[in-house]
Amino acid sequence: MASGDGSKSSPSKLSYAIHKCSSFSSTYFPENILEDKPKDQTSRWSSDSNTPPQFLMLKLQRVAIVESITFGKFEKTHVCNLKKFKIFGGLTEANMIELLESGLKNDSYPETFTLKHDIDGYSFPCKFIKIVPLQSWGPSFNFSIWYVELNGVDDFEYVKPSISRFNSYREREAIRVCLKHLREHNYLDAFESLQKKTRIQLEHPLMTELHDILVMKGDYAGAEKFLERSADKNLFHDFISQQDYQASWAPISPEINSDGDNHHGGPDRPGMRGGHQMCIDPHGEVIYLFGGWDGNQDLADFWCFHLTTSKWTLISPNTELEGGPTPRSCHKMCLDSERRQIFTLGRYIDSQTPNRFLMKSDFFVYDIETNKWTLITEDTAAMGGPQLVFDHQICMDVEKQTIYVFGGRILSSSPSVSETLNPNLFSVVMNNNNNNEALVVGNVSPSRRRVSDVVEREFHQEDVEYQNFAAIGVDEILEGPGNGNNNQAVVPIPSASASSPSSASSELSYSGLFAYHIPTNSWTLLRCDVATPKPTVNTFRSRVGHSMLFHPGLRKLYVFAGQRSKEYLNDFFSYDVDNDEIEIISDGSKKNGHNTPSAGFTQRATIDPELNEIYIFSYKSLISSGKHKTIAIIGLSKDKDKRDENVQNSFWVFDITRKSWSCVYKNDASGESWNQIQNMEPCPRFAHQLVYDHVNKLHYLFGGNPGRTKDPKLRLDDFWRLRLIRPSRQDLLRRCKLMLRRQRFEELASQDSLTALLYLQTSLSELINHEDPQQTKEFQRLTLLLFSSDEDDTEGLRLLEEEEGAVCGEDSKDEDRVLKRSQLFDKLIRYFPEEMTQPKINLVDLLPL
Repeated sequence: MASGDGSKSSPSKLSYAIHKCSSFSSTYFPENILEDKPKDQTSRWSSDSNTPPQFLMLKLQRVAIVESITFGKFEKTHVCNLKKFKIFGGLTEANMIELLESGLKNDSYPETFTLKHDIDGYSFPCKFIKIVPLQSWGPSFNFSIWYVELNGVDDFEYVKPSISRFNSYREREAIRVCLKHLREHNYLDAFESLQKKTRIQLEHPLMTELHDILVMKGDYAGAEKFLERSADKNLFHDFISQQDYQASWAPISPEINSDGDNHHGGPDRPGMRGGHQMCIDPHGEVIYLFGGWDGNQDLADFWCFHLTTSKWTLISPNTELEGGPTPRSCHKMCLDSERRQIFTLGRYIDSQTPNRFLMKSDFFVYDIETNKWTLITEDTAAMGGPQLVFDHQICMDVEKQTIYVFGGRILSSSPSVSETLNPNLFSVVMNNNNNNEALVVGNVSPSRRRVSDVVEREFHQEDVEYQNFAAIGVDEILEGPGNGNNNQAVVPIPSASASSPSSASSELSYSGLFAYHIPTNSWTLLRCDVATPKPTVNTFRSRVGHSMLFHPGLRKLYVFAGQRSKEYLNDFFSYDVDNDEIEIISDGSKKNGHNTPSAGFTQRATIDPELNEIYIFSYKSLISSGKHKTIAIIGLSKDKDKRDENVQNSFWVFDITRKSWSCVYKNDASGESWNQIQNMEPCPRFAHQLVYDHVNKLHYLFGGNPGRTKDPKLRLDDFWRLRLIRPSRQDLLRRCKLMLRRQRFEELASQDSLTALLYLQTSLSELINHEDPQQTKEFQRLTLLLFSSDEDDTEGLRLLEEEEGAVCGEDSKDEDRVLKRSQLFDKLIRYFPEEMTQPKINLVDLLPL
């Protein structure tokens, strides 16, 4: 936060009083929120209606920079808790801005939210805070707030400069709105007088130049040249970066046989598989593919695809025979592009494999230059690293030569990793065995006391189908060996033993967050798994089927979604690898499914550090039986005869800077509708692999499992290229020129029909896409201005003006032309950075009706 002229004091609890409220019921007075009494059910404010608008207005004792708000709750869940709400603030109750939109979890833990407290980098002072409930957790229930605490800075020496600065900001913006109104209506004398008196500029000089060329002079050719120069200066970049992508898929490999023959490929290309791994060297322009499950067995073939020649090369038909990893699936790979090395870790082992829980976690590296595999260790757990895991995630920090490994199901029954706990964060959890043995669980911090065998696991036994078995990782359920014809895989839970504290309960075990330092060949446990994090403790839960990416510039890991036991997670957080700090981007509790990816599994994610964007390709299956519909794993529905499957792929983009999601597309086609587009984009699938070439901005997808219950062993071997397309500078420039020429044509049509007709057939027609029905229709409507009677001409103009949102309130033709040019100017400046342009708001819109 930007500081005022005085030195900033530390945030503290702010005093406030209840200023007003929309309503209250019974004895649930608004003053009840001043005291935190979680055991008193009457100590709350409750509205007497859930009909909007309902609100609480708080008045601070002193003007303050309000940095956060904390909501206390009742000791039990309550249907009246706020599921959604908004917070507003300002110096007066009549002029407020939105500070927060969020929601509370329906539990008993207090929640603290950071409020927006700066504008353009300067602290924003508040005297009033308005809480607006939007939705309660119980349908049709009134709203309740139990306790509110505000924190911030109210030191007058610090706040005073912010008040002065904010008042000056409001004064300046008010003058700019007036300047806009005066110029738009051609009151130029008043405009110049006000600008000279206040010395306030309406906009950037370049925008003034465009206004002079277009509006004042009517020089349309000059305006086009100005826009061309602006495009060359990359002034349209901000606008383009905020536009949604369009997905353009292209197959780059033959599709599977129409008869579904489950072949193993040949010497020229990889065969069908799922649960395989790929990594890409964008500078070397090579994609590497290793292993997977073909529906019958694990694979150990190793391939590379050359982007320049679009050809596959078989590096090794069986890496085990060359000192490399054994056949496997559900493993993970990462590439060190500088040192040209590929690392692979983890695998799934069939539940029928003898002594599967005695298997060790081997760790391999492949040197691209020497074409040689090296076994780093037979067991990473013996080195202080993770135990044997599958469905985990790994990332490479090339600069620090460090590999990060997070999550995954642990297959070993005898964890031996010594975990170092932060005593400020750990908690003691009682096991459910007969001895009531305690396990210490929590976050890990270097140089703290060491504790062995720290694992916290969870397993829900309320479902009869799971009483003796545990559902395992999603990729493995449908990709790992042993799933047979019913598309299921289960793992017997080992019995508890005194020598295996981690398996002392019938819960699943998940691996924590590890770091492997390549030069020193050493492992460090950064964070251990915490099954049930405390809301007041900064930690996270391990999982499978999630995504994890590393941003080398921000030095952060980004983790999204996943599965833990039978729970599908939808949280999103980052982890600062240098400072051991967690930032919760989304806790997954918000129900705005249209704005964020819904809970699913087998996420595939990539990152572009240059664009600060994260891309997520997600799979989910909706299985319905009767009226109930839940996200579930194919093959685990009890009523196989009645269920209706609906598999869906979706592609999302997360803007790291703006912290916002956008959906590129969703694909839930099936049956006949899918047959029509199967050559245009990949069919919905899971257990596929996706890599990203951040140099050429291209994604590559290979293989996977289409999830067909009638053919459970079917795997895919199709290969696709995905290009995400936004409007280019040339697209935007063409759009701007079309608007200019339409306006120029309208002016010509009112003066000289013959000249206008020639302009329509040449200058305007060359910018029209005549294959686009909408553009063709608009082009034809323009002829109304030429071939209608004088009486109809007015109607034709009116139709065109309504289409463009124009409002003509002047009788003079000259003034009418200036007004329409001004409206066109308003449309053109939308493509420039906001800080360069005049205010968006209009003076007349501020007048109360």
